[in-house]
Amino acid sequence: MTTLLSQLTQLADIHADKVSPALITVAGWVRTKRGSKKFSFIELNDGTCAKSLQIVIDASIENYSEVEKLTTGCSLKIDGELVLSPGKGQKYEMQAKKVHIYGFADPETFPLQKKEMSLEYLREVAHVRPRTSTFSSVFRIRSRVSTAIHRFFEERGFCYAHTPILTTADGEGAGESFKVTNFDFDKLPRTKDGKTDFSQDFFAEPTMLCVTGQLEGELMAMGLNKIYTFGPTFRAENSNTSRHLAEFWMVEPEVAFADLNDNMQLAQDMIRFVVADVLKNCSDDIDVCVQKTQHDTREYLHMALERPFVRVSYTEAVDILIKCKKDFENPVFWGCDLKSEHERYLCEEHFKSPTIVFDYPAELKAFYMYLNDDGKTVRAMDILMPGIGEVVGGSQREDRESVLIERMNHLGIDTQSMEWYVCLRRFGSVPHSGFGVGLERLIMWITGMSNIRDVIPFPRTPGNCKY
Repeated sequence: MTTLLSQLTQLADIHADKVSPALITVAGWVRTKRGSKKFSFIELNDGTCAKSLQIVIDASIENYSEVEKLTTGCSLKIDGELVLSPGKGQKYEMQAKKVHIYGFADPETFPLQKKEMSLEYLREVAHVRPRTSTFSSVFRIRSRVSTAIHRFFEERGFCYAHTPILTTADGEGAGESFKVTNFDFDKLPRTKDGKTDFSQDFFAEPTMLCVTGQLEGELMAMGLNKIYTFGPTFRAENSNTSRHLAEFWMVEPEVAFADLNDNMQLAQDMIRFVVADVLKNCSDDIDVCVQKTQHDTREYLHMALERPFVRVSYTEAVDILIKCKKDFENPVFWGCDLKSEHERYLCEEHFKSPTIVFDYPAELKAFYMYLNDDGKTVRAMDILMPGIGEVVGGSQREDRESVLIERMNHLGIDTQSMEWYVCLRRFGSVPHSGFGVGLERLIMWITGMSNIRDVIPFPRTPGNCKY
């Protein structure tokens, strides 16, 4: 049986020279239209690639009076002949034989126009921004990066693990989590001391949306050796900066029998694998992003492939920052939390290379990170990339029960409620490590987009959960 989709030729195949000039059928949306009573030129895009296809429509076709009414956003199916184009800047064009109009877009109300539109405006119309050249390119790159990540881990024998979205464990210990309940807020049950009685809630205890899948990922690695999670995570941080989202996607591998050096190498290899894939397969989409942002990220992407990832301890990094005499907005001292300006100076100006900072002060990092013999630092690492700063954060995990309990007590974390996590340290504990990559941060670095809201289809931020 012949289906509609099977009849269509994708523009991606045309521009990849997988289609020879012939009679074909294409479908898509009008980007621009110009013409006269004798003929019209339409730039059609079907979403499969950055390049559109010019359609030449002669006034002799049956429904040309309807074609004359077409505007940006209208949807079409066109039968015609693909030919080599005599015009500059395009290899092919299509001579239309038949035009079927699926839907008109009212030019008075259609949010997208031929004129330049700001990224801020397009965030307000997220239901149609995938039809713009910029955002279709960003989201294709996002898709390609996601696929490359899966392929990277699959080729190395990792098991793809699905960790819970609903959890009772705050993996970061920050308390900035979204609470989940089935209570009627007008009839909250109370305990004798007036507190909310969560024993009567759906899960019978306080529950939240996951901040990370790491803790459960560690459990999985203790039986499956090498696992990775890739899914949405949530943080109720009341921040409206260009770097924060309430809902974002995280890639989190966990590896048994691996130390901090193994962890740094794995993260470096993953970044290089993804970058090589994007440069090979998304060149046109990167061109579109460069045109919109005026920032060519390819220099930094090639740097990640061609230059060594410099490894420097936190103590050495702080010493470099103090001695450089640069007038930073945030002060630098041993024990300070490195800010973006510090991170970017290290990798962009000092080392001029991707940089891995390791062995951070314990007070800056989470309870689960392995405590070094000095009692002051933990085996943590962050990968800093020119152009953005931190992209990867990870650590060797604390596999000694007594040390883990001491760290949790020091930070006021209830060891009883986390008994399932602690007890693995007495059930055949092994050295293990892992890291987290915020997908949106990675996409920002690759595309050059400066606001994290512009690299996720439907951004969730304080005061905004539209769609």
